[in-house]
Amino acid sequence: MADIVVDTATQSNISDIATEHVAFDWKVDFKTEVLSGSATHVMKVKKDGIEEAIFDTGDLDINAITVEGQTAQFIVDPKNPVTGSALHVALPKGLAEGASVTIKIEYKTTEKCTALQWLDKDQTQGKTFPYLFSQCQPIYARALAPLQDSPANKIKYSAKVSAVLPVLLSAIRVSPPSDGPPHDGKEIGKEFVTYTYDQPVPIPSYLIAIAVGNVRYRPFSKPEGKQWTSGIWAEPELIDAAYWEFSEDTTRFLAAEEKIVTSYRFGVYDLLVLPPSFPYGGMENACLSFLTPTLLTGDRTLVDVVVHELTHSWFGNGVTHANPSHFWLNEGWTTYIERVLQQILHSHAERGFAYVIGSKALYDSLREYESRPKYQRLVISFEEGEDPDDAYSSIPYEKGANFILHLERTLGGLDVFLPYVKDYAETFLGKSITTAQWRAHLYAYWQEHGGADKVAALDSIDWDAWLYGEGTALPVTMEYDLTLAEAAWTLAKRWDAARAVEDVGGLDFEEGDLKAFNSNQIVAFLEKLQSYAPLPSPLLEHLGTLYKLSTTSNAEIRLRFYEVALSLPAPSSPSSPAPTPSHTVRALAAAAAKWVVGTDGSGVIKGRMKFCRPVLRAVAKIDRELAKREWEGAKDGFHPIARKLIDKDLGITAAAKA
Repeated sequence: MADIVVDTATQSNISDIATEHVAFDWKVDFKTEVLSGSATHVMKVKKDGIEEAIFDTGDLDINAITVEGQTAQFIVDPKNPVTGSALHVALPKGLAEGASVTIKIEYKTTEKCTALQWLDKDQTQGKTFPYLFSQCQPIYARALAPLQDSPANKIKYSAKVSAVLPVLLSAIRVSPPSDGPPHDGKEIGKEFVTYTYDQPVPIPSYLIAIAVGNVRYRPFSKPEGKQWTSGIWAEPELIDAAYWEFSEDTTRFLAAEEKIVTSYRFGVYDLLVLPPSFPYGGMENACLSFLTPTLLTGDRTLVDVVVHELTHSWFGNGVTHANPSHFWLNEGWTTYIERVLQQILHSHAERGFAYVIGSKALYDSLREYESRPKYQRLVISFEEGEDPDDAYSSIPYEKGANFILHLERTLGGLDVFLPYVKDYAETFLGKSITTAQWRAHLYAYWQEHGGADKVAALDSIDWDAWLYGEGTALPVTMEYDLTLAEAAWTLAKRWDAARAVEDVGGLDFEEGDLKAFNSNQIVAFLEKLQSYAPLPSPLLEHLGTLYKLSTTSNAEIRLRFYEVALSLPAPSSPSSPAPTPSHTVRALAAAAAKWVVGTDGSGVIKGRMKFCRPVLRAVAKIDRELAKREWEGAKDGFHPIARKLIDKDLGITAAAKA
């Protein structure tokens, strides 16, 4: 198996000299929407006689640089549209391997910064103060600070941040205390307070994160004897709902994961509920997972997203992919362990049901990439300067989790496999690895703990098909516990059969059909329904109104309803024109577009790309001009990453935008 060891998304020279610690000194200016200050790198020389340190930057304004306190010469290369501009800093002559060098870079961000989103007060829950948050994964940390922006190089960091609103970082707060008066007792929004943080555990640069806003903290209770702390941050208007949603399960799952993997090493595990424009369900920033407010359903049915993010503390934040080609190691392992916890704390049926729910997203993604099949692989060979975000989908999560589940079953089941999981984590925590390194460890472990029989079992795996295979099917037909799915599928089958009834008034469906379902079963019902031919318009309208699917506040359910509603019949032959959407479908397309961009009267955008991207793509198939019009009118309220990817989805080119 050929190993991919080069990170094509960085221009830094981490094989020559690498950052060990960086100290940030920042000021947050909401009036100019600029973060300014300095980044001081303590670097270790890896080769004799190197002449420069090269950093990744993205649209940063570099003001001055010193090396060991002396003014240094530097050059900023022209910008590459994906990887940004390499910053070359001249070093003293005669540096020897093992030497330490301190480089201080004074700079500020610019309006083109892709790592930061500045929100005005009307885009927040409280509508009183502005807000700032970052998103650095996969390669946007370079737009926040000059860094060697590759997961291959893990770094410690500290920070002093001055702002007129409370500051949160992906680190342990030193001062002022989290449970003290908000903003250290100073007037929020007017007086500056300096917040200090320290991250003593080396992390990849994409986990450096900042959020600044009118937020409050509430601690969770924790199991006895635990040294770590955990709590929730949110705007005052959401803190009660957020605390209720996540307080019951967060520390329970964290403690359970310690038992099956190994101890939690980051000291603090807090959650932050962000404003709606946050582009993901969650982001596993060290010590502080960022969460979308779409998880606040009031029934705790979406807390599995929190389980996923906290699991990254071991798989991703702890054991890290060495470069974007091996991203599946982060997400596949995390998704697999998240579902193991579902079985341990709930039931075998819950674990199987999670795979059933995930399979729809997996096969949608595999089909989405039929024209770019290399993105259907687990291990992806990126070209120099290719954007890793182009490959972002459910595939590394779901195909990766299924691959590890297949390994578990091949090697003897969960009880046999879990000791290996612990050894894997403890062997590589704090390191960045490739798929080949993981596979070598896997074989070595089972050679020692199972001998020839286990090695033969591993040899029976079709490694090339799983890691490099393309196509819209998994290499192995996977079977799951379908106990929780069957009732949902039975109801979907009844609706499919009802298409033969001309008058919906004669149908025997009732609003209470869904009463015994949890929200995930409703999702399974709608996803199964989508696998059938599109429903006739009268039946579609009846479905939406009877079950209130077209107005539900549960975004996961609303998304699936729109996916059902906006499915178009296939042409009768390859040469036939596409069927004309009915008035009902067009009306639902308009409603769906307004829902995700926030012009539906709620004023709340669905900035999470899981919702906005598939909905706008589906709307575009019905009415491309409608999709573009709604998107163009609202896109400034979305995160820069979402703007970039949705522009691509809708075929909006740079020339067209100009």
